[in-house]
Amino acid sequence: MDQMKHIRVEREGAVGILTIARRERLNSLDVETAQDFRRAGLQLARDRDVRAVLIRGEGGVFCSGADLKYIRDGGDREDLGYLQPDTRKPDEGYGEIFKQILEYIHSTISEIRRAPKPFIAAVDGPAAAGGFGIAMSCDLVIASERAWFEWAYLKTGLTGAESSTFFLPRLLGLRKALELVLLNPRLSAREALDWGLINRVIPDVSLDSEAMKIAVQLAASPTSAVGVAKGLLNQAAGMDRLDVHLDSELTELARIADGPNFAEGIAAFFGKRSAEFESE
Repeated sequence: MDQMKHIRVEREGAVGILTIARRERLNSLDVETAQDFRRAGLQLARDRDVRAVLIRGEGGVFCSGADLKYIRDGGDREDLGYLQPDTRKPDEGYGEIFKQILEYIHSTISEIRRAPKPFIAAVDGPAAAGGFGIAMSCDLVIASERAWFEWAYLKTGLTGAESSTFFLPRLLGLRKALELVLLNPRLSAREALDWGLINRVIPDVSLDSEAMKIAVQLAASPTSAVGVAKGLLNQAAGMDRLDVHLDSELTELARIADGPNFAEGIAAFFGKRSAEFESE
């Protein structure tokens, strides 16, 4: 694979390691990073010699989702061309800029779920918004003691994307999912374990080695049986609806992002103040 700027792909035996390496922006994804994330994710998902995949972030941060600074600044106008209807100007809102990023992330999440091999998220530090969704889409989630998890979308007036509204009711049940979305608690790793969002909490210094140990164990498992078992569990959990739901998440988030409340939310976020949302 050619060199990528903020995504690093490595192999250790039959384990593929995908690292988001954009620490200066809290490992958030602008369109270039989202494209490379998709490219790397699809390669690892489809490489028959890779039998387990580890997703991690660099520098004590997992991922903070789509890059709000990139979105606020207007995105990549040249790359917006294929998304932009002739009748709409890019500066009428933020929805198309979100689409520019999220279509790549959603495609990767779909591939993670379809892949006949396990994906493990090794979460160190924050997993917020889209980073939270990426972690939840993995088959197993291992977290350091300093990790924390936050749904976060309502803080900027958004509706949720990157699979989070699909997985939360399946992981938590409807009542707890509503609590997490509407009240938006920031969960420590131990709290996330108690809620049932993650599988294990590991001491900070041991996260990488323990996550790799689990990945190596899974890579040594009978690959075809693992793939079939994962497929059967996906079927039982209604994963055949994931792609339809991802489309709905994208449509609704883009629509809301074009409204006044997200404009207020993103201004408040960068102004380091509380947002004052309107009744729309």
